[in-house]
Amino acid sequence: MYQDLRAEAEDGIGAEIFALTAEIFPICRSITGDGVRETLRHISSHIDVDIHEVPTGTNVFDWTIPREWNVRDAYVCDGSGRKIVDFAASNLHVLNYSIPVRKRVSLRELKQHLYSLPEQPDVIPYRTSYYAENWGFCVPHRLSESLREGFYDVVIDSTLKDGALIYGEHVHKGSSDDEILLTTHICHPSLANDNCSGLALLTHLAKRLKGKNTRYTYRFLFAPGTIGAITWLARNEDRVALIKHGLVISGVGDGGGPTYKRSRRGNAEIDQVMAHVLKHSGHDSTILDFSPYGYDERQYCSPGFNLPVGMFQRGQYGKYPEYHTSADDLDFIRPQHLRDSYTIIRTALEVLEGDRRFQSTLPKCEPQLGKRGLYAAIGNEKDGDSKKMAMLWVLNYADGKHSLLDIAERSDLPFAIIRSAAETLFEYGLLHV
Repeated sequence: MYQDLRAEAEDGIGAEIFALTAEIFPICRSITGDGVRETLRHISSHIDVDIHEVPTGTNVFDWTIPREWNVRDAYVCDGSGRKIVDFAASNLHVLNYSIPVRKRVSLRELKQHLYSLPEQPDVIPYRTSYYAENWGFCVPHRLSESLREGFYDVVIDSTLKDGALIYGEHVHKGSSDDEILLTTHICHPSLANDNCSGLALLTHLAKRLKGKNTRYTYRFLFAPGTIGAITWLARNEDRVALIKHGLVISGVGDGGGPTYKRSRRGNAEIDQVMAHVLKHSGHDSTILDFSPYGYDERQYCSPGFNLPVGMFQRGQYGKYPEYHTSADDLDFIRPQHLRDSYTIIRTALEVLEGDRRFQSTLPKCEPQLGKRGLYAAIGNEKDGDSKKMAMLWVLNYADGKHSLLDIAERSDLPFAIIRSAAETLFEYGLLHV
């Protein structure tokens, strides 16, 4: 399935993911609205996407699909008519899900509706009010502090009315109905790392899978955070048992981490695979235990489902200063970090695809590899010693009880070397499934 990850790393995959990230970056997205539709149209230019619209008022477990929000324009003008806050300059300026407003207010009233970060005075924060009616503007704290007494004209040209929640799915059919779920949130506006990067990476991963024969079926889900995952689960409760492994993807373009958060189970196969891949990735990675706070892994891992779904990111959410601010722009992410994230995820999928339990056909003592030419075949190869040891480890633990991943962990060798050894031994008739 994944024969040459190095070639993919060198053929510009990072630049391709970055290009799509930049393409969708300007779009104003929310948990509902035309921004989600527009983003899915961009994704649909690369892969086939089934788009679902769930009407306002639909009950999904303990939640209800909210009214749909769209915004056309928003600004604040001072007494001279000069725009001092302008949605056209940054869609982060508007409190996401603001109700429409058009009036003149005093400085005192305006300040009740301004959101800023005193500790980061030059950035615009990202703030939302999804489930409580409010209006507001997000501004640099330096601007907020510079405002003088007087009256200001505020305009938010938005609509909040019955509509739909929108999400998209792409399915790559494998030889088995068993699924790997790969999902990312589509609700954030102009934040490059969180989460234009996740949307772009999964799009290109799905694009690269096209035409490949895989063991698993892959379900790519592009949905609004929290309410989108809840909606998908409510509408697919009869099929969630097919999900054997899953990853929530977010914030994969910055230089931090990488970071993996385990599933609620803590020892699911995806948890073991990600730990193994990160250990051999060459990065100073972090593995976190599950907690019920974060991204949509907390929905998939809720006790009524408890699916084997972990979360992959670079820097930890909420712990880098650019998080949920205008500093999370296209200068904050880099193609090489996107490429590295892509390679880590694809390597993990390679492990899931290739993990097997073999049995030795000659389990009594060690088979003579020399007379079969196996030592000579790898003697002059790069990593020859590792390959020889991999053969010995596989033969010793090929008892039908240990998977190739088990052997890779026990031997402290990368899965790819163990798998290659197993394939060679299988070809020479020394292993059977």
